Amino acid sequence: MINELMINNAIVPTPQPDAVFVQDDIDDRLAAAVAAGNRWTLGRTVVDLGTTGNDHDPAGLTIGLRTSGEVSRIVLRWRRRSPATMTVSGDAWERSYGELGWERLRPERVLPWYWTGWDEPSGAVIGAGVDVRPSAFCFWTVDPQGISLWLDVRNGGSALVPGDREIALATVRWIDSVDRSPQQAQRDLVDAMAGRRSAGLLPQQPLVGANNWYYAYGVGFDREAVLGDARTVVELADRHPVRPYSVIDDGWNAGGPGSGGPWDEGIPGIFDDMAEVAAEITAIGARPGLWFRPLRSRAESDRGLAIPRPDRDREVTLDPTRPEVLDRVTDDLRRFRGWGYELIKHDFSSYDIFGRFGPAMGAELTVAGWSFADRSRTNAEIINTFYDVIREAADSALLLGCNTIGHLAAGVVDAQRTGDDTSGRDWERTRRMGVNTLAHRLVQHRRLFTVDADCVPCTPQVPWQLNRQFLDLVARSGTALFVSIDPRSRTEQTDADLAAALRIALDGGDAGDGCGPDSVQAIDGTYSSTPADWCFGELRRHYDWADAPGTSPFLG
Repeated sequence: MINELMINNAIVPTPQPDAVFVQDDIDDRLAAAVAAGNRWTLGRTVVDLGTTGNDHDPAGLTIGLRTSGEVSRIVLRWRRRSPATMTVSGDAWERSYGELGWERLRPERVLPWYWTGWDEPSGAVIGAGVDVRPSAFCFWTVDPQGISLWLDVRNGGSALVPGDREIALATVRWIDSVDRSPQQAQRDLVDAMAGRRSAGLLPQQPLVGANNWYYAYGVGFDREAVLGDARTVVELADRHPVRPYSVIDDGWNAGGPGSGGPWDEGIPGIFDDMAEVAAEITAIGARPGLWFRPLRSRAESDRGLAIPRPDRDREVTLDPTRPEVLDRVTDDLRRFRGWGYELIKHDFSSYDIFGRFGPAMGAELTVAGWSFADRSRTNAEIINTFYDVIREAADSALLLGCNTIGHLAAGVVDAQRTGDDTSGRDWERTRRMGVNTLAHRLVQHRRLFTVDADCVPCTPQVPWQLNRQFLDLVARSGTALFVSIDPRSRTEQTDADLAAALRIALDGGDAGDGCGPDSVQAIDGTYSSTPADWCFGELRRHYDWADAPGTSPFLG
């Protein structure tokens, strides 16, 4: 019999695991803990499993940890057979890199944060995830015999030394249904994981504007180019009541593109007064935004504040467990607000902390053998605190997280870059990154944050017949739309397409009257990594990502 809780929602009470394993030091093997009721013990390490929920909120499984020794990982194992016909979808550690999609069962596949399994012949959907902002880096593996939840509680690349304190690691949510589509079940799961954490933080207006990265790439732009971007996006928005943003991306400070702080001044002779630049953007009619890289320093005097990671000994990456580092980040954000910037994009922090981008993090996250100055907190706890500091210091500014951990940033960023960079030079990269992340992480939109699938470039290097399709998709989706417009690429056609798209996006997308964001989805999303067929409410559209259409998607 189908549980009554499944009738309107796929969430069901989370079952107790059949086994729990503990890894103490990073060189030790996983060892089975011994159960006494819902308490599992191995040596000095105790894992407590509890429940939370009520009739309107099916019980989640809480996972608590206490140890007076060292610990690296906890693994929960459910022995449940999966049909050979099942396909599985998961999430990513930070941004995705074109890899998301539904695949046949692959036991070694790392599924960060949550996963959904769909058996098409029977219509059964199963899956699980952890609530946002856990105190451990959590990933799932699914094999024919069972399901495993891996909780990485390390500090840097070393075992955690928590000092005999209790840590609430995570709360697990479970889906199990035969009357829900895979997309509906995913929405139920993300809703359950998000809870109320993101309530009240989401932008009250559509997030739309210009960003100069994909035509400038951090070099060769100056104050007049920045103001030109603002004039362009305001002109194309055509006096829409929602004001667009104009974001100055990497390359404005004295260190040049990709560098670190200090972030107290722009390039001498080019950006001498960043407050004046913000004021001029505002006077043009746009809302000024600014990029920065909070944990990288180019000052050798900061080496004593750096993370001692052996693979990056030439770089100065600031340790976010040091109070003076968090004070500096706070000062930077308050300075940007004082200059008048209304959007702040913070970038590179997960790479700077772990030394790896998402695909290389896998099950290991980082190289072994290093730790933060404070060894008593997990990596997830440290990053949660870091994000909280940024949120508080940014005050009312809109925060856009890039290369940030989405499941930890939920509720503390307004918008999240969910995919790796698109490109103003290579269409294939835009197709692979931008379309993929929009299709397979759209379920997170307005549940965890506003989804940003990255900019739509308008540049001489990429045929506009291709980029305008991506422009149409992003604009109609209701997610964040930023455009990178090379002034050399502006024609009557590009301006008409951009103006039409910006108006749609500034209106909140094209889901149709009375339709919410869930009415937007990829129709063929369970079969393709870059779906071509989409619905927006009652509207259906087909995109040809391989060949350029003969006419604009906005015309005819």
